[in-house]
Amino acid sequence: MTDFHYRDQVLHVESASLTDIAARFGTPCYVYSRAAMERRWRAFDRAFENRAHLVCYAVKANSTLGVLQVLARLGSGFDIVSVGELERVLAAGGDPARTVFSGVGKREDEMRRALEVRIRCFNVESEAELRRLDGIAGSMGRIAEVSLRVNPDVDPGTHPYISTGLRDNKFGIAHEDAVRLYRFGNGLANIKMTGIACHVGSQIVALAPFQDTAARMAALAQELERAGLPVQHVDLGGGLGVRHEEQEQPPEPAALVNVLCAAFAGMDVELRIEPGRAIIANAGVLLTRVEYLKQNGPKRFAVVDAAMNDLLRPALYHSWHDIIPVRAGDGLAEFRYDIVGPVCESADFLGHDRALAIEAGDLVAVCSAGAYGAVMASNYNSRPRAPEILVDGPQVHEIRRRETIADLLRPEKPVP
Repeated sequence: MTDFHYRDQVLHVESASLTDIAARFGTPCYVYSRAAMERRWRAFDRAFENRAHLVCYAVKANSTLGVLQVLARLGSGFDIVSVGELERVLAAGGDPARTVFSGVGKREDEMRRALEVRIRCFNVESEAELRRLDGIAGSMGRIAEVSLRVNPDVDPGTHPYISTGLRDNKFGIAHEDAVRLYRFGNGLANIKMTGIACHVGSQIVALAPFQDTAARMAALAQELERAGLPVQHVDLGGGLGVRHEEQEQPPEPAALVNVLCAAFAGMDVELRIEPGRAIIANAGVLLTRVEYLKQNGPKRFAVVDAAMNDLLRPALYHSWHDIIPVRAGDGLAEFRYDIVGPVCESADFLGHDRALAIEAGDLVAVCSAGAYGAVMASNYNSRPRAPEILVDGPQVHEIRRRETIADLLRPEKPVP
């Protein structure tokens, strides 16, 4: 997280002080670095050099309009999984012709809207979906371009909730069914089969699962070609992890791209990837304030004003996020704390057993929170969602305001 650094013992995002941001916007709040997300997207894009490719940001990682605008202005493609994400891409100025629609349960209205705006491609996950898409495209007088999402049965070595490429997962079609379904799709009047796709999981911190996946997908592309079923592109999904803990050393984007390109050396296909977490996770922090310090027997707790409704990942995945003080070197005694929130659940924690020198009223930053943080936030315990702030050098932009109690009550109607 090179764009987050201490200056005069105060944590800054680019040129902006987190202390000043907290004073202006309150806590909890999400704070993002524009420079960090731009640098990471370019690292993927440039690594392909002259190879035909498309880098599609996975919108599910963080779908805030301000974030999508930054990436759209770079020329990014987008990977979406709902019509809501499609509308966000359009509102942010994203190009539908550089947008692919993934997901195992696309509804009819979602397909119609995607065909209406002429997205680049549907990543189709079943024969039933192919039939539905063919019928809808025909009723609209359109041809739907399709990638067949194949389940390569590769173990990504990650949390089971974010593993998506094993035989028992709900995603994609079985590898052995790929040639039959590709041929079936080719025979439909309103479908144009243009490629194959896969995605094996998220927060992958080794190259081996990507090497295995790319090798299997390259072999499948060659098998399809031999069967007279040309493949124009291969979508290899996303999943590259970021460093959360000291022992995690995920590959850099260039190392991943080199592995993918090597697997398809000599093959005239466009390569597509769908990074999300690897672009936005380390570009953001969750800024929160210590409300109380308490001790139950030998156990110490730092009760902060952020909670599991703001950042669900620790409760859901037992994920690790570094938690650091915003003001360093205050001469306070260091103790080991569980960092917990005010929500009425024992699962409401942001971190366990963290060594911190803090006191009530201090600010702390939960690191690597740009992905699957704000986008998974809820109103549990009737807590308004936190604002989101984008820092661009010395400029600070509020890209999502803090919700109010009135916002929570507005859609509801009393019983007559």
